[in-house]
Amino acid sequence: MKKWFWICMAAVCLIMVILFSSSSETYEEQSLIPVLDRLLADEPFKEQLQSISFNYAGKEISIAADGYSGFIEFFIRKAAHFLTYFAMGGLLYGGFRSYFGSRRWCVAVSLLIPLLFAASDEFHQSFTGGRTPLVQDVLLDFIGATCGVFLIKGLMGRRKKTRKSC
Repeated sequence: MKKWFWICMAAVCLIMVILFSSSSETYEEQSLIPVLDRLLADEPFKEQLQSISFNYAGKEISIAADGYSGFIEFFIRKAAHFLTYFAMGGLLYGGFRSYFGSRRWCVAVSLLIPLLFAASDEFHQSFTGGRTPLVQDVLLDFIGATCGVFLIKGLMGRRKKTRKSC
């Protein structure tokens, strides 16, 4: 199981490097809007999406406020936040659990590391032009990590019960 631990930790480190590198880029360097403008030129589902409007970090998110592509980009960016931290949390828990066994601290550490990294990554963004560090993004990242941890915890627990019944 040591091999699985190191594979998980290497994957977590790779995710962290990609996230750190990404938060070093300005918004303009990362913008998906030109690509979305080309891919979604017909603005599919615009009529259905036009009625959606909400606030995120004190900013209105809607097609009227952001344009069609900007609105779609918002959801892509937030999904990326959630999914990268989902993977990080799940990999951390899977790696720690496979190496150290069923220890209560595996959950706590698997949640603490992504939380601290998310906070430090948002702080890092404060030094990048055109980027705004947001507490809401840290919370979204933490929710993603929490879902990843508990999914893997559930799957590993289920696998363990299946082995006992055989």
